[in-house]
Amino acid sequence: MFSRDRWQEIFDTIRKNKLRTFLSGFTVALGILIFTVLFGMGNGLKNSFNEFFMDDATNTLSLFPGTTSKPYRGFKSGRRIQFKNDDLTDIKREFAFYLDYITPRITRSATVKYHGESNDYTTRAVGPAHQFAEKTIIMKGRYINENDIDNKAKNVVIGRLVELDLFGKGSSALGKYIDIGGSAFRVIGVFQDDGGDNEERYIYMPYTTRQLIEKNTDNIDQIILAYRLAVGYAGAMKLDQELTKFLKDKHDIAPDDQNGLFVRNMAEIVKQNMGFANIIQIVVLFVGIGTLIAGIIGISNIMVFVVKERTKELGIRKALGATPKAVIGLVLHESIFITMVAGYIGLILGIVALNLIGNNLKDYFISNPSVGFGTMLGATGILILFGAVAGYIPARRAAMIKPIIALRDE
Repeated sequence: MFSRDRWQEIFDTIRKNKLRTFLSGFTVALGILIFTVLFGMGNGLKNSFNEFFMDDATNTLSLFPGTTSKPYRGFKSGRRIQFKNDDLTDIKREFAFYLDYITPRITRSATVKYHGESNDYTTRAVGPAHQFAEKTIIMKGRYINENDIDNKAKNVVIGRLVELDLFGKGSSALGKYIDIGGSAFRVIGVFQDDGGDNEERYIYMPYTTRQLIEKNTDNIDQIILAYRLAVGYAGAMKLDQELTKFLKDKHDIAPDDQNGLFVRNMAEIVKQNMGFANIIQIVVLFVGIGTLIAGIIGISNIMVFVVKERTKELGIRKALGATPKAVIGLVLHESIFITMVAGYIGLILGIVALNLIGNNLKDYFISNPSVGFGTMLGATGILILFGAVAGYIPARRAAMIKPIIALRDE
């Protein structure tokens, strides 16, 4: 416990040595300020990666047909691969153990009209499971269901901004008919998407309806499937390999042909990019730790100077009966007090700086930079600990000097 006399003595010393105290505190405050801001920036970068990759489901594989680059099984190279409805059926049967859901996607552009309003939008012909793949949020009505698929219904789900563009603010599109490329479709739902404005300008319809419009074909542009989360990353990579092998064999694509079929595995993409974000944060953390170390070295040097300056004073105290423990305690308490006050000032300034930054750096992929409460206290605690060590080492050395030698010090 600190005595009242001890506190009085500390404050007297601080008042008599304002510049020295300011320099000590400034070094500590600057170190914790820079550490807080840098670490917060690193977290902001991770937040941006999360927003970008977590907008859609991350346990998905997207399959895209390509054009063969090698001859195989009597087929020439340059053959365009085409997915069909039976590919959905075969994948469901062969990979039932892995599958959570599967949906096709057929993408087209069309001019959409409602009364006097018109605009060009991208339409996606999909199955009901597509809602989960895109994390589509239904605001009004419903999403496409199996009855729509079976009946090839001319029903559509439109984005929030499509409704705003065509129907105006405050008007509901539910139950009304819009013209898409010359065909009338009934609006059965309105959705929003956290992915941004572009995502809210899509129009979804049953994929069987699109196929009916296009001369009753069964062609599919793309297949999206989700694997059960229980299979984990290793299971996702195994599914990727087995599915690629299965489809290449079915569509007569050479096993080593990299252009006939493309698979985008979100598990691998997310792992790679989050790993990159973690590496950047580690680099930022090392820079922040380096700043803290610089602060510790700074206060250590200042405390060495302080003890050297007070050698004669400490010798007088020892001559008057002060024990080495009392001498060490006096210097140590002053060091801890200055470090603690300056550390929390730097911490508060760092938090204020991060709050001021907010989302202003979103264009630079830094979103909502912040630092966890535990991290802040830990960094400040480490600085205070090393501040105590910085004061203890020179104080102990001074406490060991004999009073007669200390009194001779100039």
